[in-house]
Amino acid sequence: MAAKKILMITGDFTEDYETMVPFQALMAVGHTVHAVCPGKKAGQTVATSIHDFEGDQTYTEKRGHNFALNATFADINPADYDALVIPGGRAPEYLRLDAAVLAAVRHFFDADKPVAAICHGAQLLSAARVIEGRTVSAYPACRPEVELAGGIYADIAIDGAVTDGNLVTAPAWPAHPAWLAQFMTAMAAADTARQAA
Repeated sequence: MAAKKILMITGDFTEDYETMVPFQALMAVGHTVHAVCPGKKAGQTVATSIHDFEGDQTYTEKRGHNFALNATFADINPADYDALVIPGGRAPEYLRLDAAVLAAVRHFFDADKPVAAICHGAQLLSAARVIEGRTVSAYPACRPEVELAGGIYADIAIDGAVTDGNLVTAPAWPAHPAWLAQFMTAMAAADTARQAA
């Protein structure tokens, strides 16, 4: 597969693993990943949170690393990118209030480009109204939002992922191997479709 230019939309208290791991893994295999946050510039950081599963009724949350952004949200054009990654954590909760973020997310669906969202990333998908009739995994607490947006919630193992057309979703960071593998398959399939057109 040819190297892709991938946009990652993130924000303060994004989930640490769900930001760091795909950012580094996708670059390790030759892709360019631009991590952006509305209101911040390249070189600035977002705070991350570490969500863990330790036997409580919901995940626990601890302060994570500072994650350095390498592009400026105000300067990007979604049309310049081949694919989109939406990490989970707490960032999607407030990012979904930003009209420019929602417009960027819609671009990838309108153009049928690959999109990978994990955990609470479904909150952005729901707010952008792009999942009606689509099968979507997310952290279980996001199930009502997926269903209220017309999506079909995929109740899968925490280390599983699901692909529906251009959309690859997973419930949480234990799914990274499956989620990233399916995302790379979706990007390769988009290449094949483009070449056949």
